[in-house]
Amino acid sequence: MMDKDKYAIIDIGSNTIRLVIYTRDKSGRLTETENVKAVARLSSYLSESGSMEDEGIDVLVNTLKSFQEVTRHHNLDEVKCVATAAVRQANNQQAIVARIKKETDFDIRVLSEYEEANYGFLAVVNSTPFESGITVDIGGGSTELTFFENRKLIYFYSFPFGALSLKERFVKGDMPTGDELKKLRAFLKEQFQTLPWLKDKKLPLIGIGGSARNMAQVHQEYIEYPLAGVHQYKMSAADVKMVNKMLLSMDFQEIQRVEGLSKDRADIIIPAIEVFTCLMDYIKADVFALSRKGLRDGVFYEQLTKDFEMPIFPNVVEESFYELAIDYDINLKHASQVSTNAMMMLHELEKHGIGPISQKDEKFIRLGSSLYNLGSYIDAEASHQHTFYLLANRTIDGLLHKERLTVALIASFKNKELFKRNAALYQDWFGKDELSKYSLFGSIVKLAYSLNATKRDIIQSITVEPEGGDLVFQILCNNDWGPEQYQAEKQKKHLEKQLKKSIELKFIRKK
Repeated sequence: MMDKDKYAIIDIGSNTIRLVIYTRDKSGRLTETENVKAVARLSSYLSESGSMEDEGIDVLVNTLKSFQEVTRHHNLDEVKCVATAAVRQANNQQAIVARIKKETDFDIRVLSEYEEANYGFLAVVNSTPFESGITVDIGGGSTELTFFENRKLIYFYSFPFGALSLKERFVKGDMPTGDELKKLRAFLKEQFQTLPWLKDKKLPLIGIGGSARNMAQVHQEYIEYPLAGVHQYKMSAADVKMVNKMLLSMDFQEIQRVEGLSKDRADIIIPAIEVFTCLMDYIKADVFALSRKGLRDGVFYEQLTKDFEMPIFPNVVEESFYELAIDYDINLKHASQVSTNAMMMLHELEKHGIGPISQKDEKFIRLGSSLYNLGSYIDAEASHQHTFYLLANRTIDGLLHKERLTVALIASFKNKELFKRNAALYQDWFGKDELSKYSLFGSIVKLAYSLNATKRDIIQSITVEPEGGDLVFQILCNNDWGPEQYQAEKQKKHLEKQLKKSIELKFIRKK
């Protein structure tokens, strides 16, 4: 019997073949539970006549047979199996597909250039905050580029070269010589100039696939990056050039030992980074961002959104919030009331000089208050530490790493001292003014949370009026406020310290 909560895809790339099994969790989200990879380098078996040699087909079939053992063990009858450039470019494609159908459990679907590029685009717009950008997915035998604007795909193009085929064409040994690099760079420049829609776009370049991921990992290891995860990781154009320069200064044995780089990519990482460097120059991008979600995820998004008019989530961060809410048993009604309380206080305090408040600030307050005390799911006593650790180290689609950390600092606020300790490791990330602002937001959220201590949603409105040098909070309630008043009186000191003003809480019964 097929396991209905598991879903698998086999991605037959030009460099690697990968089987990924996803399991549906309690939020309905498909999370990766198995990831099996084989380095097959299929594009190296394409002959001059354009056919895939028998030896290459044997490698492909034998790899699929070994994957079959895994899919049978998991009772997976329907496995999506997609192939990209190496099979697409082979003029004996039909014979390859027929042989796989005959000798294995799998029916393979050979993706067109458009489908491959579009799945990458879907993965990026459904899992990152970028509204507009250029995506690049460099495989072994092809490089897919897209330009999207306002989350709509505008142009796409597939170049018939990838990291592996560039290495075979331009680099004779393990490492490129100066002359080989010159020729490779001239070739890439010439190729990208055939696409005028790319020139001077000044948009982020978003990298998809193993080579982009490896480059980001190498950079993270080099700078001793303190956060977990590479999805939505950002590098500057100078960072990309620095990684390239560092790798070019090494011999091949040293490259094989570089932390963050898969050993099986050691010989093709430099051609791949040359592609990123050349592209960034051509589009005048100052940001390279990594999307860990790619083609396989795009196939899923198409499946998950088949009832939508467009296979695009309306709001990436909202989707992520609902996943967090289910994973950590967040009471959505309570979270909404805490968020409302916090926003009312924020806007009232803005009238009295704590502003101006930007849209981004509002986003941080909404998320920080909705996720406040999330760590109590693990342990109520050490809730604040758990809240900070969980949010700082979990990938949250739609939030860049610094934004994720900001939300973690606000949502875990207990007092100014703990806030400083949590922020200490990341002090280079924030200016002094930013830290004092987020500490203030944390104290607003803590007070907003105490005003819904019994989860009865009794607060109707909050207004703030100055009285002498102090502030009076008038809190309109639709029910008895005793427990809320007790908690709020205890917690207001944190906000008083931030504002350097005394706060009087006046609770009023709604008539």
